[in-house]
Amino acid sequence: MSLNAVTAPLSFTHPIKATLSVAVFSLMLGLVGCNKAETPEQNANADAPAEQDAATDSTATTSDNDQVVTIYSSRNEQLIKPLLDKYTEETGVKVELVTDKTGPLMARLQAEGKNTPADMLLTVDAGNLWQAAQQGLLQPVASSVLETNVPAKYRDPKGQWTGLSLRARTIFYDPSKVNADQLSTYADLADPKWKGKLCLRTSNSVYNQSLVASMMEHLGEEKTEQVIRGWVANLATDVFSDDTSMLEAIAAGQCEVAVANSYYYGRIFDEKPNFPVKIFWANQDTTGTHVNISGAGVIANSDNPDGALKLMEWLSSDAAQGIYASSDKEYPVKEGVDESDLLRSWGEFKQDDISVQKFGALQTQAIQMMDKAGYK
Repeated sequence: MSLNAVTAPLSFTHPIKATLSVAVFSLMLGLVGCNKAETPEQNANADAPAEQDAATDSTATTSDNDQVVTIYSSRNEQLIKPLLDKYTEETGVKVELVTDKTGPLMARLQAEGKNTPADMLLTVDAGNLWQAAQQGLLQPVASSVLETNVPAKYRDPKGQWTGLSLRARTIFYDPSKVNADQLSTYADLADPKWKGKLCLRTSNSVYNQSLVASMMEHLGEEKTEQVIRGWVANLATDVFSDDTSMLEAIAAGQCEVAVANSYYYGRIFDEKPNFPVKIFWANQDTTGTHVNISGAGVIANSDNPDGALKLMEWLSSDAAQGIYASSDKEYPVKEGVDESDLLRSWGEFKQDDISVQKFGALQTQAIQMMDKAGYK
């Protein structure tokens, strides 16, 4: 398993768990018990220094821990690190970042158990966060700050995770071949008029799994399966492994329409201001454009849950939310935060009001449905 630790090896930066302290404490109790001449009162007095020492060690450990928060992250390091560096600058709290894909990170957390150095899981898509919670990897937290900054539909009802940014998955098109008034909904892309003109990312993408899950919630299973079969019938080429390549395929003339996350489009614009592809906000006359989250949760076995929660709260603040919008090309999860000029240039749009935790709850059914419909 390949992991990229941005800072020094974790084994040198985290205190040894309480196992050693417990062993020492038990040994001291045993030695006291061997002296049969002592009274119970003397035994109690003999135990007191050991308890005091253990308490002192614990206090020192907590103090050290408060200065480090270790994150297991599937976010792109270049995008998230400026935010974390700013947090360290403002608070003095060091943030250690370990990056990999979500699946391997969750497998590592399972393997490490109580010995994990991780305090926070930072990842993309509500489906991933839901899965982490189901696997017992996250702990519930109570935070009035998160409740104020993050709408309930972007948080776990049990408090095990919260959204920190929004990403819209919508329709993109070649304006030299398609008029915007020809576009409407995700379901309409199953219409035969788009035969040989549609590009899609693989069904293995959790982004598409969540989109299909939202359609199942709105349209029902039968109608959603019909739509997926129509998508497959309309494909112009094989499915793509990533959104960027798919958007480039529109520009290259391989297809005329596609469904992708808007921030990929924004990042292309940073390098290619004249990129010949346009964005269309799907489902504006019905349920609204599908939106998902990137988010975080406190690790169940964290040594520093308070530090992790404080960082999550800071990431939901106005300052951090503005950076998400300007640097990451994602939408703020907190209402009222100013968006970047680029995001504003795409126009306002109606968002789907669905609670994102449903994406996780319906994920398995969505995967099975896509497989049944021949969507690979």
